Amino acid sequence: MFDLVKITAYGVRALEEPYFDRLNQDQFTCKYVRELLTHDNVAAAKGSDAVLVRGNCIVDRQNLQRFADWGIRAVFTRSVGYNHLDLQAAADLGITLARVPGYSPTAVAELALTLGMAQFRHVSLAVDQTRQANFTVSANLFSREIHTATVGILGAGRIGLAEAKLYQGLGARVLAYDPRPSATAQATVTVVPLSELLAQSDIVSVHVPYFPGENDNLIDTEFLAQMKPGAVLVNTARGELADVPAILNALGTGQLSGYGTDVFRDEVALLGKQFATLDEVPNAEARQLMAAYPKVLVTPHVGSYTEPALVDMIRISYANFHDFFTTGTTSNAIRVAASKTN
Repeated sequence: MFDLVKITAYGVRALEEPYFDRLNQDQFTCKYVRELLTHDNVAAAKGSDAVLVRGNCIVDRQNLQRFADWGIRAVFTRSVGYNHLDLQAAADLGITLARVPGYSPTAVAELALTLGMAQFRHVSLAVDQTRQANFTVSANLFSREIHTATVGILGAGRIGLAEAKLYQGLGARVLAYDPRPSATAQATVTVVPLSELLAQSDIVSVHVPYFPGENDNLIDTEFLAQMKPGAVLVNTARGELADVPAILNALGTGQLSGYGTDVFRDEVALLGKQFATLDEVPNAEARQLMAAYPKVLVTPHVGSYTEPALVDMIRISYANFHDFFTTGTTSNAIRVAASKTN
C-alpha cells in the first residue's frame, strides 16, 4: 500500500540516507534532495504525494502553491520549530502541515553545556593562544570551577531541563525561569523570576521558542544589563532572539565574558554553504560574531545533529505520514483556519 506513496525529502545529507532507508518500515517511495527547499528546486517534488522538509527550507505561499498545483496535500517538517512554514497559505490551499513535537533533548542540551563550559573555562581563548604559539598561562585563563557556580536556564522545557540535569551532575547550582513552569520543572530545578536568574547566574543558557513579532531581540541591552557582570551567555534556541550588536557591546565592556551560539538570524543564506573567506559570508551579523572569536563561539546549527535525535526525527516523520495516508490526518498536525476569503 505505502510503496505507492511518493515522498520527496529536502535537505537530506548523505550521512542521513541510510537512516531514512532503515527506518522506512512502511516502504514509502522516497526521493532525497540534498539541498534545502528553495524556489529554484521546488520542481523536484513534482509527481510526489507528500513532501518532507527541515528547518530553513522555504515553505512559503509560492512553493506551497506549486505543491498544491501538483496535487501534494501533505508537507511535513522533521523539526520541532515551524517558523519556516507559511501556516496560513497551507490552510488556504488545503495542505496539511505537521511537525515532530520533540526529539532527544540531550542533543541540544549537550551542545549548550559544551559551549557554556568552553567559555566558562576559557578553552577557546587558550586554544586561540596556543594556535599562535603562545604557551604562557595568562591571568585571563584563570577560572572558577563549575561546582562553585550558578547556571541559569531560560526556558524549562525538555531541552532546558536536560541541560539543567547535566550541570547538576557537575555540581552546579541551577536556576530556571519559565512563565509556565511544569510540575517536572519545579521538581527538578529552582524556578525563580527572570531578574533573579540573570543577576545570580554565571552562565545563562537560552532555550525559549521564537514567536515572530513577540520576542524578537529578547536578549537586548536591558536583558544583558541585568546579567551578572562577567557572565557567559549561550543561545541554542533561535537567532532572532539575540540582539547581536547589544551582545557584542556587552562583550566589549566586559559585562559578558563569553558568548556561544548555534543559531543565527537569516540562517538560510548560510547553512550548507562553504565560503572562501569570512568576508564572503552574506550575513553581516554572522560575520561580526565570527570575527569576535575567541570571545564568541559559533557553530552551524548542529545542536540536533546527533544519531538519537536524527532517529527520532525520521521515525516520527514516517509515523506522521503513515497516519496521514491511513486516516487523512495526524496527531502532530499544525492547525490553523483557512482565510475567510478562500
